[in-house]
Amino acid sequence: MPYTTQVIEKGTSYSFIAEAKPPTVTMPRIKALMTGSIPGFIDVVVNLNSPALLDDNLIWQAKTAGKRIIFYGDDTWVKLFPKHFVEYDGTTSFFVSDFTEVDDNVTRHLDRVLKREDWDLLILHYLGLDHIGHVTGPNSPLVGPKLREMDNILKKIHISLLSKEGEASLPSLLVVCGDHGMSETGSHGGSSEGEVHTPLLFISSAFEKRSGPLTQPELVQQTDLASTLAVGLGLPISRNSVGNLILPVVGGKTMREQLRFLHLNGFQLSRLLEENTPAYEKDPGYEQFKIAEKSHGNWIKLYLEGNNSEILMNLGKKVLKQYLEALKTLSSSLSKQVAQYDMYSMMVGTVIIMEVLLLLLLSVPKALSSRAEFEVPLSPSLFSLLFYLMCLVLCAVHVIVCTSAESLCYFCSMSWLTALGVMMLISALMCGILSAIGKILENSRLPVKNPVVSSSSWSEVDVLMLAGTIGHVLSLGASSFIEEEHQTWYFLINTLCLALCQELCRNHFLLKECDPQHGTSLKQNFDGIREASDCKNIDVPASGNSKLDKVASSAEFIKGSDKWLSLASPWIILICCRLLRSLNRTGVQWAHRPDFGHWLTSSEHKSELSFLAAVSLVMIFFLVQRRCSLVSKIAMALGLLGVYSYRAAIGNVVFPWQHDSKDISKGITEARFVFVFVLGIVFTGTKDLLKSQVISADSSVKSTGLWEVYSGLVLLAALLFRPHNLPVLVFCLLIQTMMTKYIWRPLKFDAAQITIMHYWFGQAFFYFQGNSNGIATVDVSAGFVGLESYVEIPAIFLTAFATYAGPLLWAIHLLCYLSSEVSRNAAAVGHGCFCYALMRSIPVAIYIVLVTGLRYHLFIWSVFSPKLLYEGVHVFITAAICLFFTAMDQNHSQKVQD
Repeated sequence: MPYTTQVIEKGTSYSFIAEAKPPTVTMPRIKALMTGSIPGFIDVVVNLNSPALLDDNLIWQAKTAGKRIIFYGDDTWVKLFPKHFVEYDGTTSFFVSDFTEVDDNVTRHLDRVLKREDWDLLILHYLGLDHIGHVTGPNSPLVGPKLREMDNILKKIHISLLSKEGEASLPSLLVVCGDHGMSETGSHGGSSEGEVHTPLLFISSAFEKRSGPLTQPELVQQTDLASTLAVGLGLPISRNSVGNLILPVVGGKTMREQLRFLHLNGFQLSRLLEENTPAYEKDPGYEQFKIAEKSHGNWIKLYLEGNNSEILMNLGKKVLKQYLEALKTLSSSLSKQVAQYDMYSMMVGTVIIMEVLLLLLLSVPKALSSRAEFEVPLSPSLFSLLFYLMCLVLCAVHVIVCTSAESLCYFCSMSWLTALGVMMLISALMCGILSAIGKILENSRLPVKNPVVSSSSWSEVDVLMLAGTIGHVLSLGASSFIEEEHQTWYFLINTLCLALCQELCRNHFLLKECDPQHGTSLKQNFDGIREASDCKNIDVPASGNSKLDKVASSAEFIKGSDKWLSLASPWIILICCRLLRSLNRTGVQWAHRPDFGHWLTSSEHKSELSFLAAVSLVMIFFLVQRRCSLVSKIAMALGLLGVYSYRAAIGNVVFPWQHDSKDISKGITEARFVFVFVLGIVFTGTKDLLKSQVISADSSVKSTGLWEVYSGLVLLAALLFRPHNLPVLVFCLLIQTMMTKYIWRPLKFDAAQITIMHYWFGQAFFYFQGNSNGIATVDVSAGFVGLESYVEIPAIFLTAFATYAGPLLWAIHLLCYLSSEVSRNAAAVGHGCFCYALMRSIPVAIYIVLVTGLRYHLFIWSVFSPKLLYEGVHVFITAAICLFFTAMDQNHSQKVQD
């Protein structure tokens, strides 16, 4: 940007580095720029469909003062300020595949508008650079030309403004800024230095021409822009602004004017502190401001007396310094107190979540029984006296809290009918919990028929699963463990592989000893409870001595070469996991270090990336096609060919006969070609599933249908994954195949154990994809594959699927595996569904309690809140998975028919 650089080095300008607060996404940052306040983290969700901004803001103040405002660019501004612009043209910000038209739609208005005199403020929000970052990364060859384009536009605007300035007119001000930065991968939303640091440039002929060497730009807060522009335009500072006046911008004014501006800023901040802090008079910033205000009064007295001596100048500098210190302290104090938590609503939600978790835990014995019963005893509760008493007490508490609450409460703003429904739900769940506890205590007192001394014990795998689950949940209370959560999952799956290796060695090498103390069934540990409940859990075929049978079946399986493949499989899986760790570095501490993915995506290694992508797609076909019908195999092959064609069309990879990639397109035709095959394969599988459920209960047809649905989802993942991430999909399928054939079958694990293993590997593959607990790692470009314009529902679905592809594919594979194992009890799918829901519910429920307790933690917005957002979306996805499990549960279907 040569012209901009020249203006900064030799022109009349001031340059700063503006620090933004997370979340670094567009809508919250525009709110921060225009209101001077720090938006809440829920704005990440609201960012998808921004409502009108009702808070006091610079745009509203300017419109009220009669300023005529014109806007072109990101339509988020139009949604936030719907009736504030005299002229506007918004462009969709979410269609990230568009690099040129989105900017041309802004620039085409410039020549006409710059010649006119009927406007006071012109706002331009360009999106092309942001979109290039999302799709191709910050080191893309497209970045340079785009920056030169922006430089030429800046030059055009600056020269036009200078030509209009006469002796009588006021000088113009040109402000250049970014709403957020860009991470190393080209995304944003998190709190890394590249994402929170943005340029802020003020250009005006009113400033003194720069002399001397260029110094390091001063660090200011992004919220300071609202206060500075308000003072510069002669407008009131926004009511909720926590920003400070950027003093160098008004440094050319007289001392009296500078002190007046600082007093206005300080008065506004002190008023905001009074409204939000009961003991505001004891706040250090408030005390400093009062001292500065008093000194300011003394300075005015000297000034009005006509004293122009050096004493007046020195006193003025002293007052200036006092004001700046007071403003800094006030702003810091207000920034910490900006989060007004609605504790009542939070507590109500937490109580419901903990009640549901407790019910799940109390239902474990029956849910893992041979009948897989999971019944919440709510209907008897509705007719009990305790239920009505609890409803009355809760309603009384609700009335007291809502009538005495000083701040706005979300739960209190609901209709009384809705609030009553919530109270009834809480009461019914509590009565259900008490009823379940009562039944367990009652059953424990009953004499057990045919008492048998259980010889089952916890195996190393069982202990590892329990310890790993508890350890992971406890680690969520530490910000560093959340930032580096991938390390936890990598450690757990590596340890699991070693434990499985021990199990395989024991089953093979200690075969003759037939160790009676060895058991691999997690559910046998519930034997005592189930005997008391008169329900016996059988997930694998029952026999006189299950352990000896397992050893015998292992002996039959591990003959010949299969034996050595079985013993080698945990080590092969460990090698695969180590290779995947090198592909994408994630987290915070080491995310900046180069990885194999960065090497592949650099423009110099496009041929290597193309070769790897082609090999990966071929391997995906061979790994996934084995259980599909002939038609689905053909569709899968054509679909994977279409995936490569799509990536070649958008310039990620090249065909062997291509010498350059100048003909880059959006690849819409190629992507839609793949979508047709995805829908075709999923439709074929769905047809088989409906046939098995409605026409005839044929398990083989059902199994084929499930595998075809799974294959369709694999094809969709291959389309949405970036080319360098295709090996993640290959290793996912390879590990699933190896564990199915060489670990789960020979060791005869039950559904609960297999479900926990699937869940662990699903979580690990979430991070193998390059995801983290920061918003910046969400690949937004996946949501626009095959779309010509922004369509909200498909874009959200595709982005969510691409982000959670790892957990999703492992969960669907779990259903396919449990349904296809004919030797298993019909309740196996029900067991899997319950265990999966429980594994997801425990960390979410505990994390919500932890976050509520840590709401004033230093990293609540940068670490804990993004993680909570990820957990929330994952819960919705898990709910959809569990619904699919329930629909496919033959045992459940038979119960419904009965």
